Amino acid sequence: MSIAEKLHAVGRPLLEAQLAHPTVVGIGRGDLPEPVFRSWLEQDYLFLHDYVRVFARLAWQAPAAHLGDLVDLAHATFHDELDLHRSLSAGFGADLEGARKGPACAAYTSFLLESAADYAGGLAALYPCMWGYSTLGRILAENPPAEPRYRAWVDTYADPGFAALAGRIGEMIDEAAPDPARAEALFVEGMAHELAFWDVP
Repeated sequence: MSIAEKLHAVGRPLLEAQLAHPTVVGIGRGDLPEPVFRSWLEQDYLFLHDYVRVFARLAWQAPAAHLGDLVDLAHATFHDELDLHRSLSAGFGADLEGARKGPACAAYTSFLLESAADYAGGLAALYPCMWGYSTLGRILAENPPAEPRYRAWVDTYADPGFAALAGRIGEMIDEAAPDPARAEALFVEGMAHELAFWDVP
């Protein structure tokens, strides 16, 4: 079993907890109260800006074989994901520019930026977001919400292209060969932050 496969196995219970979280359940049904999703959009918008910084910090340390991947991920996050947030925010009245980080967002971004000081460890720390959203999107797309705005969110993370990006991070973790115990600890901590992030402030 590769390191990435081991991370999938240990992360599955926390992924199941996300699937059972009221915020995720509401997105999946398309009936999440709009103020909750509006607040989530604002927090995730701030998170994604720091996520781009994490990719950039890792790119500075990356071996040549990984540099292009990290630059592409930073670009896709900054443009595609943030554009999705801007589009959805227009329909939910989210104040992206006036938003301020809540405790969960601040704790998660601090963890990621600190973890990115070490290349292999940083990849393991950021993997929960990529793998988690790709897996959530795929599962929710099996019975997608009829409400078009929530459907757009599900479709984005269920996209095979996003799954390919998440899969590439898994390959890069294996290629970077982090200490398995260290990688697992960082991954599990990241998964815990992912779960806490759904508790919208």
